Amino acid sequence: MLMKEIEKIELDLLLECIFLRYGYDFRQYARASMRRRVQEFLERRNHSKISELIPLLLYDETFFQDLVHHFSITVTEMFRDPDFFHAFRQKIVPILQKQPFIKLWHAGCATGEEIYSVAIVLFEENLANKTITFATDFNNRALHQAKEAIYELGLIKKFTKNYQDSGGKGFFSDYYSAQYESVILKHHLKDNITFAHHNLANDGVFGEMNLIICRNVMIYFDKNLQERVFRIFDESLAKGGILCLGSRESLQFSGLEDKYEAIDEKQKIFRKR
Repeated sequence: MLMKEIEKIELDLLLECIFLRYGYDFRQYARASMRRRVQEFLERRNHSKISELIPLLLYDETFFQDLVHHFSITVTEMFRDPDFFHAFRQKIVPILQKQPFIKLWHAGCATGEEIYSVAIVLFEENLANKTITFATDFNNRALHQAKEAIYELGLIKKFTKNYQDSGGKGFFSDYYSAQYESVILKHHLKDNITFAHHNLANDGVFGEMNLIICRNVMIYFDKNLQERVFRIFDESLAKGGILCLGSRESLQFSGLEDKYEAIDEKQKIFRKR
């Protein structure tokens, strides 16, 4: 048997072990992405074979948490992709302004930078007080950091430029205070945000939402899991609700194309008919 075939069996067993032992389902994540992340984890922990991880996973929950944290892609920043946030102000805000009450679900919120960016936009557009936000992720460590809203001081220059490029109406410095080598976002930004654990791979519908944001998450899923997530979003979204996807994600071939109209095709903003 070729080594690649053995490694495939090992990876299948690893993902099955994670599911059976902890209930986290990575079996429908894109295999190339999972293989790359597992290999990086092996090198970091000085293991030579995937199969060496299985006994550790079975008996050491801390080891499992380390692996899950590594699996989670938390590369993000405040007002990442400024053009999207500019489109949010121009094309989504006018729709939300007509709503008496807004329910927002941010799926895959990672360490929170993106949902706080949305919170700033809602604050500046006088929509914060009538919005309740649910920010979810499967990575509990990332969720903890999101709740804390503490970020590295060295990132502020980039965050500020993104904010300005996205059409910010004030000064980004109004939204944080600096302490030592960190910045803490102002508390009012998270007044109406509930952070919660939710795994798109095996958890279900999340209420009836007016707006769902899930950007650059499904690129790591295989086709079957993407279709599952699209169904969850469709069932969770109210009629006339808005769905925001990442730049490399699309409703095309999801089976739901006819149920949505593109508000901004380039920025992947869609509205449920």
